[in-house]
Amino acid sequence: MKKENIISIIDVTNRDGVQTSRLGLAKLQKTMINIYLNDMGIYQSEFGFPVSGHETNYLNANLELAKRGALKPIILEGWVRAIKDDVIKAIEMTHVKHLNLSICTSDQMIKGKFRGKYTKKDIIDNMLEAVKAARKRGIKTIGVNAEDASRSDMSYLIEFSLAAKEAGADRIRYCDTLGFDDPFTIYDRIAHLASSVQIPIELHCHNDLGMVVACSIAGAKGALDSGVDAYINTTVNGMGERAGNADLVSVILAIKYSSGFQGKYKLDEKISLKNAWKIAKYASYAFGIPIPVNQVAVGENAFAHESGIHADGALKDRRNYELYDFEELGRGEPEIIETGRSITAGEYSGIKGFRNVYERLEIKFKNQREANKILELVRYANVHTQKPLTEDELRFIATYPDIAKKIFTMEPLG
Repeated sequence: MKKENIISIIDVTNRDGVQTSRLGLAKLQKTMINIYLNDMGIYQSEFGFPVSGHETNYLNANLELAKRGALKPIILEGWVRAIKDDVIKAIEMTHVKHLNLSICTSDQMIKGKFRGKYTKKDIIDNMLEAVKAARKRGIKTIGVNAEDASRSDMSYLIEFSLAAKEAGADRIRYCDTLGFDDPFTIYDRIAHLASSVQIPIELHCHNDLGMVVACSIAGAKGALDSGVDAYINTTVNGMGERAGNADLVSVILAIKYSSGFQGKYKLDEKISLKNAWKIAKYASYAFGIPIPVNQVAVGENAFAHESGIHADGALKDRRNYELYDFEELGRGEPEIIETGRSITAGEYSGIKGFRNVYERLEIKFKNQREANKILELVRYANVHTQKPLTEDELRFIATYPDIAKKIFTMEPLG
């Protein structure tokens, strides 16, 4: 029986998304993104940088959440350079068990970025050392990233990928780092690469030319048509370097409802869009970036009809002008905005106001000591995020106070 290849989602909001210039997320916000991704059934979160000291407590705290079952079945995977020393350091600093190892493969990057430091052979040798070091030290899954793959010579990319596979890599990440590919070139290149190497392919595309979702799913099609599994990298609301990455919700909808994919290619069956609206709204709040009015699925106008012909048609049968239902995305419930007295919990909150906030959430404390302990964590959380805390953040702190404390704690190295 022929193996049915599938498309899985690896979200990189907490790695590439937070690299958006002038923006970022607090560690509590990154944790909430991981929780929402898990609730959506996303296969994996690239949740941070294991060799960065300021990430250590956050990473280990989230791995502890996974051990407790609060972040399950999502896989938490770290990003490091494909250098042996980085792999060893990542394993020493954190309890991470899944890694993506990244190195440049294009002539442009080798010459223009490394400036003669590495030859093409050196690139492969460094990658092989890193893969073997990871495998030897018990890393469970290893992805090898070919940065700037879309501008890399195909024969070299195949050589690089074959070497990675033979060393024990589980998949190759094809990085369209500058958004250079179009849907036609990426399909051909991925089909050629997958056919030649027979290893699962991970698509990491950028939006510099405005084709990021189209390129992501075209690349996935190339992998599937060549008999290997495909993984697509996404970020919530398309956040990321320069013009951003492939938007999480847009990619899922494109696979589920576009004419070329619907019913023809299998999406990871765990994925559910019921929290799409929630995660998009949360990321917008956390990043401080409004959702564009015409954003796919979650924009204010995504299900708005004004012209007479469209409104009439939508009222008669929603399928006249809507490919999918707003209810599937978790939309449709009224949003309640309080316009009277508002008591919030922040860094200067007192115990009475704090208790009032938690009573509204129907959360009770065993005694005054526990209430004071959670209040102190809420104060730290507010300093940490510099925003009023959301209801889910408040619930998280009350449910996992020890984990929250680790997330809020940073100790400079040295």
